[in-house]
Amino acid sequence: MANPWLKKNPFMSMWLSGANAAAGSLRGHAAGQAKRQATAAMTKATKDMFSVWTAGWAPPASPKKRKRR
Repeated sequence: MANPWLKKNPFMSMWLSGANAAAGSLRGHAAGQAKRQATAAMTKATKDMFSVWTAGWAPPASPKKRKRR
């Protein structure tokens, strides 16, 4: 007698296909968000580093004058 637990189940197959599609979509969104955050952190760190290194080269900013009304 064949083992009934080893028979193919079309409903289980459809459910697993849907779950795999949803997991792939979530994985893609998570990877994209992680890449965006890493890029933003690297950009901020680079700007901060250059602003520290080049702060002495630029002339001091002059205060802005207010217009009278």
